Amino acid sequence: MNSMTPVTRQEVLGLYRKIFRIAKKWQSASGQIEETIKEKEYIINEAQTLFRKNKNVTDPKLIKQCIEECEARIEIGLHYNIPYPRPIHLPPMGLAHKQGRMLRHQEKLRKISKPIYLKSHDEVS
Repeated sequence: MNSMTPVTRQEVLGLYRKIFRIAKKWQSASGQIEETIKEKEYIINEAQTLFRKNKNVTDPKLIKQCIEECEARIEIGLHYNIPYPRPIHLPPMGLAHKQGRMLRHQEKLRKISKPIYLKSHDEVS
């Protein structure tokens, strides 16, 4: 965080606060109290985990990417009323063989097709 500009630092802290405000007001789609509590806890834990994981990021491009991912996940979560990241729809290993060039090619396609809102999800979960 040391190399962050004051504007970027404010933007990151603003997103962090925004997530906690969202969690405070969150209502699950089912309307069940247990589900709402579980989803609120998930939102808070996910935010804390990812913000702590990325607190030492100094590369401006990576910081911008993290901010964009955070904004995308907030928008998607609010739009669909689902706090969990939406999965990408690629068949797992589709028609690729267990090894070789086709497998590497498919893994590369899967990696580049991953939406921005899922970039850090696999690293944490």
